[in-house]
Amino acid sequence: MALETNPLLAPFFDVEKVARYTEGPVRFVPGLTDLHRMTALLLAERAPRDGRVLVLGAGGGLELKALAEAQPGWTFVGVDPAPEMLKLAERNLGPLNTRVSLIEGLIDDAPEGPFDAAVCLLTLHFLGRDERMRTIGEIHRRLKTDVPFVAAHFSFPQGERDRALWLSRYAGFAVASGHEAADVDKIREGIEDVIARFNCLFSPEEDAAMLSAGGFADVTPFYAAFTWRGWVAYA
Repeated sequence: MALETNPLLAPFFDVEKVARYTEGPVRFVPGLTDLHRMTALLLAERAPRDGRVLVLGAGGGLELKALAEAQPGWTFVGVDPAPEMLKLAERNLGPLNTRVSLIEGLIDDAPEGPFDAAVCLLTLHFLGRDERMRTIGEIHRRLKTDVPFVAAHFSFPQGERDRALWLSRYAGFAVASGHEAADVDKIREGIEDVIARFNCLFSPEEDAAMLSAGGFADVTPFYAAFTWRGWVAYA
């Protein structure tokens, strides 16, 4: 699946919707702030105090800001295909921009590195199997040996009955967190459309296997929140 054909990506290129973006993730991703905090801790186990970190899917700047505040010696390269999201990242980062280089594009547009760590949060579920495998491999290729990679994205059981149950829980959390029910219904319909049309949502077991196949070792789950899963692995 070509990235630009995924209908779930359209809001990230819409100026008005991007302006409201920061309201969304905390309502749809349980424990988002804690996910960022855990990510920083996992990276810091092996990344040096002056480490250089690759962040793929960095638009909006939420994880960049959290990581930069947690580790004042780290510098970052953030990559994202949506220019409006990168502008939002600049605004959210404020004075932290001096430690961040933002690049419009995909993994192929990232510097060769080698980096001391990498992060890809709430992003890989937009990619079909082949592109996801290629992207994972390109992230791995840009990392030093034995350094951490943290990934977290949509990943839940894909049996038809299981899928309906978990998507209901996903939607219910968003509504309980204050998001408009009608908007949540549209988002859920979009996800179901993507499931029906494209091959880009997988079970946690499949996702972990793809990280291993992409060259990463010791793939370990550390985060599970309804439809979301997170792993730490090592290059």
